[in-house]
Amino acid sequence: MSLFRKIFGSKSDQLERELKTNDRGKYMPEIKLPVDERFTINFKENGGKFLYCENLDEIYDSLNNIILENDWEDNEVLIYDEQLRLRFENSGLHVTRKSEDAAYFLTTCENLIADDGSLLISSNQIAEKKLVEFPEHFVVFATTSQMIGSIGEGLRGIKNNNSKRIPTNITTIKNFKTLDDKDKGNDFMSYGSNSKNLYLLLLEDL
Repeated sequence: MSLFRKIFGSKSDQLERELKTNDRGKYMPEIKLPVDERFTINFKENGGKFLYCENLDEIYDSLNNIILENDWEDNEVLIYDEQLRLRFENSGLHVTRKSEDAAYFLTTCENLIADDGSLLISSNQIAEKKLVEFPEHFVVFATTSQMIGSIGEGLRGIKNNNSKRIPTNITTIKNFKTLDDKDKGNDFMSYGSNSKNLYLLLLEDL
């Protein structure tokens, strides 16, 4: 059985609370949760909407439910990734490459970062544009194998996997709800970003 089926939802919150109780000695080392559990907890705390899927049919159903929930049936979707467009070509999407015409952005990401529940993206997904140039609504398709512990791991992976041409415009999306500018993160990886209403379609591939 997938670990996600055991930890998804309130069980993750309960486990986190249990590990933070005072039953452990003051000087005992902190227990570090597995990568998938840390990501689930932190992503949900950031305000992201999480849809765990065991197969592609569930991915298609979840996307359709998102579209219905937001009344996007007649709206256009921004897709840059040609492989992603082909994957969803039978979903009845109205695809555009102009962000100003789109109601939402359907994309992949580089990695899912467990330590802070953020999504690492690069020019592979957003070209050389800033996040503020994209629609408010993001739908991100990712797999469980893309989960890693830290941003540092993600940056090393990008370099190793793209040795011939390392992508540029690397950034993270961490805040998944509307926030005032003063409440946004100020770390250099998030410089110039803004919060997004984000749905994560997560496919089990491990």
